[in-house]
Amino acid sequence: MTIPSDVLKLLDVKVGSTLQLEVVNGAITVRPAVSRKRYLLAELLRGVTPAMMASLNADTALSRKGQAVGRELA
Repeated sequence: MTIPSDVLKLLDVKVGSTLQLEVVNGAITVRPAVSRKRYLLAELLRGVTPAMMASLNADTALSRKGQAVGRELA
């Protein structure tokens, strides 16, 4: 889809940006796609202690028992 440069400026987007398209009653609405913050694993685990991980592993041990029934990773 080609969007005129003056419209891109109004939307504050650049060529190659991801846009969200919505069709309602035959009309297309175009919005800049909302990007989500990406986190590093270290950021997600900040404040998690080995004791907390041990407790989590103990609480979820039952879910790791038995044979795979779908496309689970072994």
